[in-house]
Amino acid sequence: MNNHALAPGRLNYNMHDFSIRVYYEDTDSGGVVYYANYLKFFERARTEMLRQIGFEQSKQKRIHRSVFVVRSCSIEYLNPAKLDDLLQIGTEILSVGGASVNMLQSAKKTEVELAVAKIKLACVGLDGKVKRIPKELGERLTNLNITNCEV
Repeated sequence: MNNHALAPGRLNYNMHDFSIRVYYEDTDSGGVVYYANYLKFFERARTEMLRQIGFEQSKQKRIHRSVFVVRSCSIEYLNPAKLDDLLQIGTEILSVGGASVNMLQSAKKTEVELAVAKIKLACVGLDGKVKRIPKELGERLTNLNITNCEV
């Protein structure tokens, strides 16, 4: 069975789209998404994007003895998301270095942009020291394109 087909989300050239529903647990007392939960939404979208191009994080840890960590994050909140909203989380690869990946992620409801984040990931070994991104993963991220994976 092809695990790529089971991954939620959709790759479209260099953009990965992931849908997520806002649940009660995601909101504050006013029914608005709590600001820190956008980071969770973005993390889920990045994880599914990696899975869709054939790299599960648990496999990367086990086989390549490395993981991704967030090195930096800059987020701008533009409009509120509310209970029961269906959000589209977009992830775009901006650049790939030897041990880092720069991404732009956004949360939208319909076409209204809610939050935008610039995320820098660093690849580190299990000892916490910077490590090169596994070659095949680096190539797939660099050439992220719908032709690189089965959807």
